Amino acid sequence: MTVLQILQQMAQGMGRTVMIFCLTLLFSLPLGMLVTLGKMSRIYPFTFLRRFPNRFCQTLSRLNPVSGLLGVMISLLRGTPLMLQLMLVYFGPYFLLGIPITLNYQFYAVIIAFSINYAAYFAEIFRAGMQAIPQGQYEAAQVLGYSKGQTFFKIVLPQVVKHVLPPVTNEVITLIKDTSLAFVIAYAEMFTIAKQLVAKEATVVPFLVAAVFYYVFNALVAFVMAKAEKSLSYYH
Repeated sequence: MTVLQILQQMAQGMGRTVMIFCLTLLFSLPLGMLVTLGKMSRIYPFTFLRRFPNRFCQTLSRLNPVSGLLGVMISLLRGTPLMLQLMLVYFGPYFLLGIPITLNYQFYAVIIAFSINYAAYFAEIFRAGMQAIPQGQYEAAQVLGYSKGQTFFKIVLPQVVKHVLPPVTNEVITLIKDTSLAFVIAYAEMFTIAKQLVAKEATVVPFLVAAVFYYVFNALVAFVMAKAEKSLSYYH
């Protein structure tokens, strides 16, 4: 089998790999920002307990359940393998709810698992970027009459994007390589097809083709992100 024939057979898998990459970014980036805002929120539903002198009531009055739950979620998603999360999302509905597993659900399971996992990583990156904004800028915006929404979108968010672009780039490059983990639920992305061709043709050429594809894809993404980072370096 020639390299051209191998490329033709792997073309569909390459398209699926690119689709996993694009859809994961599409969902995980905004979801990560929402998780960040929730984790940094100041929601204390038990403040009414402050009038009681009991230590337990005082402790409960300082409890922020939204931030706490999101913190636990982030810890679990970052502390367990993505491969395990893929298997839980794919097999979980059947074993927990008795919902039959279909071939169409493979794709949805991949996107759901990848998006939630990467949202947890992006959330921590966004949190670090938001905490890097001096408190004085919030106070200055308040003095100028900006609402909280205007302060966030016009002052905070543009600076956060500039600060977090390098670590986000690292995660995006990791995502390209992690797309190969979809093979664990037999979703036929590029790496899965490459494995099948290697077993069928008894040659490692499909693996070499896959390696070249990942490298070129990574190089292209790194180039685009470098251009974006340079365009935001408006002080240099």
